[in-house]
Amino acid sequence: MSSLTENELEVMNILWRHGELKPAEMQDHYPRPIQNAALRFQLKVLLEKKHITRRKVGKAYYYRAATLRDGVLRKMIRRLSEVFSQGSTMGLIAELIQQEKLSPEEIRKLQKLAQTQTPSPEATSKRKGRKP
Repeated sequence: MSSLTENELEVMNILWRHGELKPAEMQDHYPRPIQNAALRFQLKVLLEKKHITRRKVGKAYYYRAATLRDGVLRKMIRRLSEVFSQGSTMGLIAELIQQEKLSPEEIRKLQKLAQTQTPSPEATSKRKGRKP
């Protein structure tokens, strides 16, 4: 899966949130004004990268995300952790917490979230020195 630019992520976010849409409908959800030609260019690139699919209904094309949001998020988190914390997701989270000005309530929510999480099989086996 090829990486996504900031502009491509804007289109993908619209499709992830709203499902299958025509370009005119996407423009209504766009976070800023965008010309039809610019949006169609982004759609063409996303089609070439196979991040989206389209189908024709009458004269209109409907576009939908082919790449799952969770997969893109995981890839971006992995890349950020490689760049900023030597590949450590925990290090990246710690860095984010240190960089952001969190309220006591936000910190309590993060602590509660961390306490309710169960380790993934991959994380457990990595800590024990085994491959999953």
